Amino acid sequence: MKYTLITFLLLYQNVYSQKILWKEGNALSWANFKSKINTQKGQNIVAYTHCGWVYSYVKSSNPMSQIEVKIETIFDEDKSWKDVKRINNYVLGHEQKHFDIAEIFARKLRKEVSEKILTNADFDKYFQEIYNRITKEYRNFQHSYDKETKNGTNEEKQAEYNRIVAEELEKFKNYSIS
Repeated sequence: MKYTLITFLLLYQNVYSQKILWKEGNALSWANFKSKINTQKGQNIVAYTHCGWVYSYVKSSNPMSQIEVKIETIFDEDKSWKDVKRINNYVLGHEQKHFDIAEIFARKLRKEVSEKILTNADFDKYFQEIYNRITKEYRNFQHSYDKETKNGTNEEKQAEYNRIVAEELEKFKNYSIS
């Protein structure tokens, strides 16, 4: 019974949790930030964007068969939070960049997967290392982004990151799925 309940809760969360896929030109709005709970520490935190990517794959038992790997960038509405008393469009732009950064690193992951993982055997041998490395780079970049922009309050650094993010999206545009 205990395992059935856990399975049900996991299925419920996956089915009913609101997730938005990253698409060129689709911007977040404050209505997308639905969590009532601030899980972040710090007084200058006005909002939190819960984003990243998910992947799936289709594999056969033949190690030399071609593999299909799908990587999507997601924003989780139910885990993203805002302080309704302090939000504004400038802060929303900062939060949008978090989602855009997730897309950049999803594109980097798609690029490496497309170049290095052609078969089931390649997937088994290389995917986890590639995934772990890019995930670490992604987390470090997100951390640096918030630290250097002081969570968006340093307007000069924010403008610099806005430019960097736009350039990186353009640089890896061939690995977009939208």
